[in-house]
Amino acid sequence: MSNDKGLNKNIGFFAALSLVMGSVIGAGVFFKVSSVTEVTGSTSMAIFVWFIGGIMTICAGLTGAELAAAIPETGGLTKYIKYTYGDFWGFLSGWAQAFIYFPANIAALAIVFGTQVVNLLHLSPIYLLPIAVVSALSILFINCLGSKAGGYLQTITLVIKLIPIALIVIFGLFAKNDVQFSLFPITNGTHSGWFTALGSGLLATMFAYDGWIHVGNIAGEMKNPKKHLPGAIALGIGLIMIVYLLINATFLMTLPIDQIVGNLNAASDASSILFGTYGGKIVTIGILISVYGTMNGYIMTGMRIPYAMAEHNQLPFRKFFLSLTPSKAPWTSGLVQVIIAIIMMAIGAFDTITNMLIFVIWAFYCMAFLAVFILRRREPDLPRPYKVPLYPIIPLIALVAGVFVLINTLFTQPILVLVGVVITLLGIPIYLVKMKRVNH
Repeated sequence: MSNDKGLNKNIGFFAALSLVMGSVIGAGVFFKVSSVTEVTGSTSMAIFVWFIGGIMTICAGLTGAELAAAIPETGGLTKYIKYTYGDFWGFLSGWAQAFIYFPANIAALAIVFGTQVVNLLHLSPIYLLPIAVVSALSILFINCLGSKAGGYLQTITLVIKLIPIALIVIFGLFAKNDVQFSLFPITNGTHSGWFTALGSGLLATMFAYDGWIHVGNIAGEMKNPKKHLPGAIALGIGLIMIVYLLINATFLMTLPIDQIVGNLNAASDASSILFGTYGGKIVTIGILISVYGTMNGYIMTGMRIPYAMAEHNQLPFRKFFLSLTPSKAPWTSGLVQVIIAIIMMAIGAFDTITNMLIFVIWAFYCMAFLAVFILRRREPDLPRPYKVPLYPIIPLIALVAGVFVLINTLFTQPILVLVGVVITLLGIPIYLVKMKRVNH
């Protein structure tokens, strides 16, 4: 196991909690309501899929936390998979995260950021891409000042991002609206089957709930990862689910469902109804800060993966990826990820990018859930400062949920799945070349 010598240990419980909540609560809470309502067609099914998505994520988080506490190293998911399945799978999961998953998330968030700025300031759409690019580069610069600077930005933006959410929920739940809203019975408002609508709805929520595992990437920089990491994950996701249920109920009570379906500006529209034009604009600024903070969470945790891979001599140009700023931030790894994200911004839209990354990352999540069972049998004496409660029920729920996400994505987005898988497999020749050099 590596001892993460080059990195500073200065992240405590609240910074970890704000990283979990800050990485998860971001674009999805405001912008996935349009696709969730589109595939469910009713208020009851929309709220139901947010609830089930939360339960699935809590089970996933509690399961992943056992691995995080037993293997508390910088690199997170990549390290758990390497420890359980060997170098090849560890490399492939690191490759997929470093060069598809994190850049795709950064790209999707930057596009949302650019879209909102353009709408807020009534600019020409030609400014969308430049604004998106500048937003990502500015966060990279802040994180080059060190993990403390990134952590401060994360904590500040988390506090600020909760303000528009709180305002929308408090005013929305007490506003008098003539909008049809019901929780029961859970009906399907689309032409597809009940379970198809449920599955597609859950798939849409998965992007909004994603991000819980990445706090493990900075385990090597935490003061007490064995004690604080599981708590940050479990408490963080539980609070996130409550936030998501409240804010989505508010959107559905404020706007008629046909005005939410496919509308990426639903959050701004709802804010304008609740607070008037100027109030709506203030809330939109809060949403912008929220998206900026989430992008920070992905850049802060993502840039540490190529660094961890280079430490283990798994990447070409090893010295390049190991470059640190004076404050110990892996700046070259971050720069490469942002450049890939900029290429993705230029070629794809928000939903397309997020759907592509869901399949790839959930394939590795399923391997991590399975790893809990494998390691319990293979290494019963491995120190486990935290054990997943109600074993094996919770890990089984996580695994079944993961397989469900994979099968559903495969049938509904086959082309995007193919693209994601092909880019992942491109890592194999690099792995084989590196292994050949090591063995000679």
